[in-house]
Amino acid sequence: MNAHWECLRAIVFREWLRFVQQRSRFLSALVRPLLWLVVFAAGFRAALGIAIIEPYDTYITYETYIVPGLACMILLFNGMQGSLSMVYDREMGSMRVLLTSPMSRSFLLASKLLATALISLLQVYAFLGITWLYGVQPPALGLLGALPALLLVALLLSALGLLLSNGIRQLENFAGVMNFVIFPMFFLSSALYPLWKMREASDWLYWLCALNPFTHAVELVRYALYGQLNTLALAVCLGLTLLFSLLAVLSFNPQHAALRRSA
Repeated sequence: MNAHWECLRAIVFREWLRFVQQRSRFLSALVRPLLWLVVFAAGFRAALGIAIIEPYDTYITYETYIVPGLACMILLFNGMQGSLSMVYDREMGSMRVLLTSPMSRSFLLASKLLATALISLLQVYAFLGITWLYGVQPPALGLLGALPALLLVALLLSALGLLLSNGIRQLENFAGVMNFVIFPMFFLSSALYPLWKMREASDWLYWLCALNPFTHAVELVRYALYGQLNTLALAVCLGLTLLFSLLAVLSFNPQHAALRRSA
């Protein structure tokens, strides 16, 4: 048990050092959703005349509605960036060195996912603190109650990123894959607009959003912030986290870089 704890602590500390040395990563993680909150929300209301919406039998401002989606946006981008670091470690050979330890591959990869998720949570709560000052103020207990939901979503998106990184042979190809995954997942979800609005516009767009895993991640966090539990979203997120994690462990190949160089 002590060996496992020391291994986990070392991996988390390594990710923390990497995060501290990349200050621009922290700033970009905050600036991106804040721009959406300040600029997009104001423009959306000005263009469509929507000041309040009715998603869950209660009226809330549009800014309040999109904050959970923007928090999940941070988790999504960090999950993809965490998988980028995995590709980089694989290219440099440091991941193969780590796998020479007596710990199992599944434990090492799970530790990597947990480390990425914990770093993401720090950025999410920094964002929520700024939105609190901006005037979007979920219940204080909701901020604490949303922690398990945010952690689960962070693990889900990190596992998805790791699974995608396993199929990438070259570091240069990762940016294209990120854009191909991140933007459809984000825009075809309930992060910026409720599903019933999508249904009014188009049935096929509604079903794309309803089947999007990111939609369930956003809904899980949105409900949790206000002391409610969305059981469907919880079941989907739990199931997909286990599925993506299992597939990521089974498909992980630290020899990709060496094979490519030898070829």
